[in-house]
Amino acid sequence: MERADVGGVHVKYLHHCRRQLWLFARGVRPEHLSERVRLGEAVHEVSYGRFRPVDLGAAKLDHLDGDLWVHEVKSSRQPSVADEAQALHYCLRLTDVGVEARGAVLHYRPTRRTVRLPFDDEQRARATGDIDAVLEVVDRPDPPERLDRPRCTGCSYTDYCWTD
Repeated sequence: MERADVGGVHVKYLHHCRRQLWLFARGVRPEHLSERVRLGEAVHEVSYGRFRPVDLGAAKLDHLDGDLWVHEVKSSRQPSVADEAQALHYCLRLTDVGVEARGAVLHYRPTRRTVRLPFDDEQRARATGDIDAVLEVVDRPDPPERLDRPRCTGCSYTDYCWTD
């Protein structure tokens, strides 16, 4: 995998579960079987119809407004480090193609809450470091250890990780 191939999902999985990242990078994609994934897609479809996705190749963000803020719709109830890292990755990818993103706005539909993340030099370094970390995990010959089972609740990779 090359740096340009690292997308937002890779970064999100890096912060959520490195084993999930490793499997995803190898083409294991059970997300279509996940009720939570389908719920997230449905929430996105009906809640933010005015948003227009932006395709940057490996990175596909939900929306970029006229003030150059990345908008990401989340179906979870509360912010996570993984959500923030994914949004900052999109900001970095935009700046890589010459669009100076100002930051990201995360929209948490179940709580109607938003979180605004400015994109500055510190966040740029964080996003760059995430790409390095993704490449390190993906290049491993063996999968990382699985998380404690309670942390796997709702994960579409549970069957792969926990079926002996």
